[in-house]
Amino acid sequence: MRSENDAISVTIDLMGNKDLPEILAIEKESFVSPWSAGMFAGELKVAHSQCLVARLSSNKRSIIGGYLIFWIVADEAHLHNLAVKKEFRRQGLASGFMNVMKDISRQAGVKAQTLEVRESNTEAIKLYRKCGFVVKGRRPLYYTDTQEDALIMWAEV
Repeated sequence: MRSENDAISVTIDLMGNKDLPEILAIEKESFVSPWSAGMFAGELKVAHSQCLVARLSSNKRSIIGGYLIFWIVADEAHLHNLAVKKEFRRQGLASGFMNVMKDISRQAGVKAQTLEVRESNTEAIKLYRKCGFVVKGRRPLYYTDTQEDALIMWAEV
């Protein structure tokens, strides 16, 4: 239980290789087919990949509460991966990440953002709609693990 003196500060920071063990744990609890350590390490090497973490600090203790990976290519931003640790969900971290993505995109001259989301992921779809995304298409059988369609969502920056 937290006392009033245990204020938590949140910092959005660049992801590094040292963060991968915590990120992999969040990834595993968040997705049916989680990314591998190699996939995350690969993203850290891609020049147009934006890899961010939310560091939650309290009383000299710091943990990763979530992460965001998106690409900026030409005048588009493409969300690749977003997850928040279960104990910190519904506290605004995912919305905060979406705002950071929009801010970085705007600074880079991006005109539109896009993403694919599982048709059954109603919580994510609600978040994306709240952030201005609308469904513009569908990718049939996009998720090979469940044979599920992906909704293609877009938002102006």
